[in-house]
Amino acid sequence: MEVAVNDISCVEPVDLSHRHLHGTTSLRAERIPWAAMAGIIATVTVFAVAQGLTYPLLSFILERQGTTSGLIGLSAAMTPLGFILSAPFIPALSRRVGGARLAILCSILAALALIAIAWTEDVWAWMPLRFLLGVFANPLYVISETWLVTITPAPRRSRIMGLYSSIVSGGFAIGPLSLWLTGTEGWPPFLIGIAALLLCGLIVLAVVPRLPEMPDEGEATSVGGFFALAPLLLFAVFTAAAFEQTLLSLFAVYGAALGSAEGRIASLITCFIAGNAVLQILLGRLAERFSSTRMMLFCVLACLASCLLLPSAFNSWLIWPLVFVWGGVSFGIYTLSLIQLGERFTGQALIAGNATFALVWGIGGIVGSPATGLAMQLIGHQGLPLSLGLLSCVLAVFLVARRWRG
Repeated sequence: MEVAVNDISCVEPVDLSHRHLHGTTSLRAERIPWAAMAGIIATVTVFAVAQGLTYPLLSFILERQGTTSGLIGLSAAMTPLGFILSAPFIPALSRRVGGARLAILCSILAALALIAIAWTEDVWAWMPLRFLLGVFANPLYVISETWLVTITPAPRRSRIMGLYSSIVSGGFAIGPLSLWLTGTEGWPPFLIGIAALLLCGLIVLAVVPRLPEMPDEGEATSVGGFFALAPLLLFAVFTAAAFEQTLLSLFAVYGAALGSAEGRIASLITCFIAGNAVLQILLGRLAERFSSTRMMLFCVLACLASCLLLPSAFNSWLIWPLVFVWGGVSFGIYTLSLIQLGERFTGQALIAGNATFALVWGIGGIVGSPATGLAMQLIGHQGLPLSLGLLSCVLAVFLVARRWRG
């Protein structure tokens, strides 16, 4: 008996010490680096303000110049084209130059591109300049989202990514609102965008000591190679991009076909953007409780239901909560894709994944609106909910099939 007691006395302190050490490690792992996180989110939010301002501003200027709607649309497509073509080079550039240096450089180059746009005010000169604006904007988003996923503790990743999506969406919505203060003529609106872009670089410079190195563990993964690693995740990003760009560009056409006034249509679009910004935090919290895969399926099914309800609800009061929820769940597909990216990938694969997300988002933005517009031309205005509903249905089928296999 005495030997047994001695054995226990020898073992027990070690076990307690081990548990204490494990608990301390867990607490450190779950500690949130708020300063770095605030700097990253602020950088992308300010950049989103600048981007949200440029889209309507340049369209207003071109419309005043008598530019055709087709040429205005082609000009707007140059920025997402810059996203698409620059994406494959971002992983290698971030490794060679460093994430912070590349982000600061891109903010300066984007400001110079916007200065050139303000200086020229010519649609043909704007084509390459808007393309360059997309090229310079893309690395900032990719690097910032990679940093954010890297430094966020796994147990809190869903709510943090939801917070990030909500704040950035709010920044994008603030951009057009700033035109109410400055108007759309002369240099004042451009100066807001230029100042916002330069502020991005200053914020990154201020938080550089707190930023993590770009992850370099694992084998280098190309953007093309990432398509084979997560095809369903990328299709979800494509769907989210197609929803957002299609609703923002064609909802006015849909509403006009149903006899709705321009003011009401503009208010509904604002309601859509508000749902986009407000509901991401809630979706992030629910993803922590029910898992990101279940919440993604919920968002896709809610998008499908919204498409089915839109025709009957459009002229009733139900359209307001419907559009609000629709904005939240459609962009929620992207938020949940980011969460799953952080859950499934690390190191260089994470950088490649974020770059591929940017590429696929650009493709969704360019393909979604024309395809839906063609459907509306062929079968009438109800081609909008029909096209988006079909896209939601396909994604839902793929998600359910994956759950059955898994």
